[in-house]
Amino acid sequence: MHPPVRTVPTRVLEQLRQLDTCSVSNAIEQFQVRTRNEGFVNGSVRCMFPHLGPTIGYAVTARMRSSSTPFVGHCYYDRTDWWSYVLSIPAPRFIVVEDVDDKPGLGALFGEIHANICRALDCNAYVTNGSVRDLPGIEATGLQAFAGSVVVSHAYAHIIEFGETVDIGGLQINPGDLLHGDRHGVQSIPISIAEKVLGTVADMLEMESELIEFCRSKNFSFQKLTEKIQRVSNKIGVPDRDSK
Repeated sequence: MHPPVRTVPTRVLEQLRQLDTCSVSNAIEQFQVRTRNEGFVNGSVRCMFPHLGPTIGYAVTARMRSSSTPFVGHCYYDRTDWWSYVLSIPAPRFIVVEDVDDKPGLGALFGEIHANICRALDCNAYVTNGSVRDLPGIEATGLQAFAGSVVVSHAYAHIIEFGETVDIGGLQINPGDLLHGDRHGVQSIPISIAEKVLGTVADMLEMESELIEFCRSKNFSFQKLTEKIQRVSNKIGVPDRDSK
């Protein structure tokens, strides 16, 4: 049995969903809860529908294969035990599937049928190091998808286990982790600082806006730029250690 999933207030989720991933990433760095080279999926996985905007949800994890036949089930979505597990994670849900084939992406587990089932089960997004297919059908559901590739067939795609820690593009993801994604990719947001991130993002965006506005103004000069950069750097302090 896994420990209960820690959640954050719905209003916090909604506010985080409206933020771009880069701004959220910058804010997380200020809390020093992890090193700057971790906490996000690397560039081997890309966003399928950049125009859909940011999405957020609690991780529902699984592993799959498509190069060999399944031991149970006759079709790639015929796993009611899997769907029952999906419902055990609080909504909104973010499906996370690690393709453990020697060459990930041979066949796609996720397509139009999976997307519609997931949407009906309050899932906002799907991320895999493998592949997806039926892009128009997925897009029509409004569900965001992140994948390493796109393929024609599902081959023998099937889930082999679920509810365990998985690895997607260098990011270790546990069941219930809070994931945030947009056109730039996917990252995890530590639950302990999720609400605090909101205020930090607002402060940083205000300072960045001031700097950008100056760069575009007629008063721009290199000397003034260095002075402004110094002032901005001084304003971005490290939050108290008890914020962790």
